[in-house]
Formats: sequence, C-alpha cells, structure tokens
Amino acid sequence: MIREKKENKEGNLVIDLTGPDGNAFALMGLAKRLAEQLGFKSPVEEMMQGDYEHLLQVFDKNFGDYVILER
Repeated sequence: MIREKKENKEGNLVIDLTGPDGNAFALMGLAKRLAEQLGFKSPVEEMMQGDYEHLLQVFDKNFGDYVILER
C-alpha cells in the first residue's frame, strides 16, 4: 500500500519514501531480504526494469500486505 503520511495504527512496517529508506537501492535490499524471509522469488530484477515509480509499484505488488510506503 502506498499512502500519504499518517500515524501507523496497523503495526505494519512503514517506509518513508522521502527519507533514506525510500532510496531505490535501500528498497531493493529490503525486497531481497523480505523475499528470502517469506520464501518468495526476489522481485529485484523486475524492480530494475523501469523508473522509480515502476520500482515502487513492483515493491507494493509483492510486499504491500507487509509494508506500507508513505510519500
């Protein structure tokens, strides 16, 4: 889920895209670690096939149930 900044009441991991954790390389590293932990195929190659918005959409498609991205 990508949303505007607000208080986190769900208990999910929240990534502030305007901070250092919103860096494309940081998101790809997180995606790789989460995929390993969840037993998923890593989406990093697909994330790298477009611009930053594409990267965010792929990340959200794969991890939106676990991670909230805030703009």
